[in-house]
Amino acid sequence: MTSEQPAGQEKQRIEPVVHDADTAAELPLTNDAQKPVLAIDAMGGDFGPSVVVPGAVAAAHDLNARILLVGREDEIRAELAKLDLDGTDIDVVHASEVAEMKEKPSEILRRKKDASIQVACRLVRDNHAHGVISAGHSGATVACGMFIMGRVHGVERPALASVLPTEKKPTILLDVGANVDCRPYHLFQFGLMGAAYARDLLNRETPRIGLLSIGEEEGKGNLQVKEAYELFKMVEELNFVGNIEGRDLFTGDMDVAVCDGFMGNVALKLSEGLGTSLCRILKRELLNSGLMAKFGALLSRGAFRRFAKIVDYAEYGGALLLGLRGIAIVCHGASNQKAIHNAVKLASMFVEKKTNERLVETISANEELTRYGRSC
Repeated sequence: MTSEQPAGQEKQRIEPVVHDADTAAELPLTNDAQKPVLAIDAMGGDFGPSVVVPGAVAAAHDLNARILLVGREDEIRAELAKLDLDGTDIDVVHASEVAEMKEKPSEILRRKKDASIQVACRLVRDNHAHGVISAGHSGATVACGMFIMGRVHGVERPALASVLPTEKKPTILLDVGANVDCRPYHLFQFGLMGAAYARDLLNRETPRIGLLSIGEEEGKGNLQVKEAYELFKMVEELNFVGNIEGRDLFTGDMDVAVCDGFMGNVALKLSEGLGTSLCRILKRELLNSGLMAKFGALLSRGAFRRFAKIVDYAEYGGALLLGLRGIAIVCHGASNQKAIHNAVKLASMFVEKKTNERLVETISANEELTRYGRSC
């Protein structure tokens, strides 16, 4: 249909194709795709389809990507009916169940075979999509990614990689919660995967990798960190700068910061909470410090807006789960439309730059050293 319509005739509305479990098998394979194909868990997050669907549609308008919205057909259709779909490439894949936050990931994996996150991950496994995006149950997303999509050969523990704002350029922190307990060679592999991410998606030619510890000097930290340090030192191709402390995360002098999921999640949540509290304190002090302070705040509005944008998690979309045979992005539960849009953008870049292929090459090139670490 052309964009020009005869006078007096209404433009025909484009309706997305709806698939169920049977017809989803007939979706085109990603091998033949000319653009990124992304399965989005439309039921995920605090706000479900009311936020996820508009965010995905906005991304479909702006990016050269095909979107598969996965979830309850009636709820997704209700949101799509409010939006302009002209020029977008969107299908709906029906899934009758939702992964609830109170449920354990193992229970969701075993009992809820038609949960939207499970269906989305199967689309990736069966080569109907390059990746999955979800703002829902993060534990379920990690579990379904590992056990349905599968891990890259040689990767024992996929890691969640989050982008942190800094004084200079963004820094990648991993793992931020997928692996609470880690062995030294897991940390080593996290560094390898983080370096591939930084090279392709942050355009860092030789990413600087630091190991998060309680002191900068070699020999500081627990046994896990000390042994991981020795593994990093053995790879000449890596730009390993040694141990870093928590205060170094936000200077911008590091491209990749490596730690276990327990420490990483605490650091991530601490930074989110600190940023929010600092903004509130600053606002309170400006509003309660007299006329001159308010006038100064008025003149500084532009700077405050730029600062708010830098520290806004929605600018970065979500955390990439690295080490899977496909892309998985775990978004914040309170994600807004902008966060979903940017998650689609991040996933599309991952596909277009073939970052997973380079990640596989990096892991394979250091497989012998990983085996050595495993034997220690």
